[in-house]
Amino acid sequence: MYLKKLKIGNIELENNILLAPMAGITDKAFRIICKKYGPGLEYTEMVSSKAIFYDDSKTKRLMNIDNEKRPIAIQIFGSDAETMGYAAKYVSDIADIVDINMGCPAPKVTKNGDGSKILLDLDLARNIMRAVVQNSTKPVTLKIRKGWDNEHIVAKDIAKIAEEEGISAITVHGRTRNEFYSGNADWNIIKEVKQVVNIPVIGNGDIIDEETAYRMFEETNVDGIMIGRATLGNPWIFEKIIYYLQNGKKLDDKTSLEKLDVVKEHLTLEMHEKGELTGIKEFRKHLSAYTKNMPNSSEFRGKINKIEDKNNLIDMIEDYFKKGN
Repeated sequence: MYLKKLKIGNIELENNILLAPMAGITDKAFRIICKKYGPGLEYTEMVSSKAIFYDDSKTKRLMNIDNEKRPIAIQIFGSDAETMGYAAKYVSDIADIVDINMGCPAPKVTKNGDGSKILLDLDLARNIMRAVVQNSTKPVTLKIRKGWDNEHIVAKDIAKIAEEEGISAITVHGRTRNEFYSGNADWNIIKEVKQVVNIPVIGNGDIIDEETAYRMFEETNVDGIMIGRATLGNPWIFEKIIYYLQNGKKLDDKTSLEKLDVVKEHLTLEMHEKGELTGIKEFRKHLSAYTKNMPNSSEFRGKINKIEDKNNLIDMIEDYFKKGN
């Protein structure tokens, strides 16, 4: 009933369960792993429009989506409309969808007036959307929070502007910037946004399993859902949610040996993309998440965070997961 194809502009997604853009998380390796479990759309890590404008090589690597299963969205951020327009033109030659970030709460982003800080200036928000839509050859989506703080709840206003400016879909995270990730996401504001616009609305915030995915659809009437932090160490959450929405029952949890295969593939992909040493270091946060709630996991993490040799690391991983089966 809730699982369905989702059309964003002229792009039709296989389903309406989406992987959120997350800085430092949704790199190419993680996207490839997640894609095996069936999300309808994946987003890159957010990329700076200024970095694109200045032709930054590191930023170009973040946008490398070669040989990945499509569709893929690239998320751009910035508070200068002209630079965002330039970035939109550049990105739309690569991605299937261009996404505007007006939701990031990180101080290093908001201190420059970017991310969720834009929610305090609706005229600026409109100008940015207009510039991106006019310069993109692909559908443009927007990701926001409910507002900056409880005195500035602007999600409905921003959504109406987005529809007027030709945005093809909007994702709403049900927290203010000041809340960061604390407390409970306000799903009611997501429901209210859905009621005031005709473009697809995607719900985000506190979707952690099959039941919460179902409840988000049930309580807000959204067109799709976006999952962020709950995918970390748990990329098969997409498969589980899709199965649950189709069949009304749950898949069995992955065994330790099944997880081991995924962990080893993920590590291999990280090293392939970033080189052995950097790949191992980047993978540590993922490995911590994969082993969360497993026996003696804190002791295991303490050991593996010092290892920089690929073969030693794989031996330790295999030993740990085989014991846990």
